[in-house]
Amino acid sequence: MSATVDSGVFPCYENQFKVDNKTIADMESFSVSIDNGVEEWTPFETEGWVRRLMTAKSMTISISGKRNIGDDGNDIIAGLAGANGTDAEKPFVWNLPDGSSITFTNAVISVTNIGTGDSTAAAPLEFEVMSNGKPTFTDAA
Repeated sequence: MSATVDSGVFPCYENQFKVDNKTIADMESFSVSIDNGVEEWTPFETEGWVRRLMTAKSMTISISGKRNIGDDGNDIIAGLAGANGTDAEKPFVWNLPDGSSITFTNAVISVTNIGTGDSTAAAPLEFEVMSNGKPTFTDAA
C-alpha cells in the first residue's frame, strides 16, 4: 500500500493503479500524456495576435511491467488484449502520492504487448489507459 506524501520529493512507486478495484501487480514504469484541444482565432482588434481557448482534454497513461498470471489486476488487463468496443472499457483509478486520485469510469484500455520478448526475459505486459469522457478528480483527504 502506498503511503501519503505530505511534502517534498517522492519515489515514483508511490503512484498506484487499480483496474476494477484490483491492484495490478508487477508494473514497473508509467508515463502520462495530456492532450489539449485549443481553438484559435485572430480577430481584427488583436492586430494580428492570435487568441486561444482551451476547449478539450484527454489523458493517456502508458504502463509497462511484467505479465503475472494469477494476479487479479494483471489478469484483467491481459484479458483485454483481444477486446473491442465497450468490452475494452474498465473502471480505472490512479492514486497519486499526495493522497488525491483520478478515477476513469469507463477507461479504454489498449493492451499493446503481452508475453513477447527474448527467451530469457520475463514476459512483459504493456498497456495504455485512455480517458473516455471526463475523469473524476478527488482531492487528498
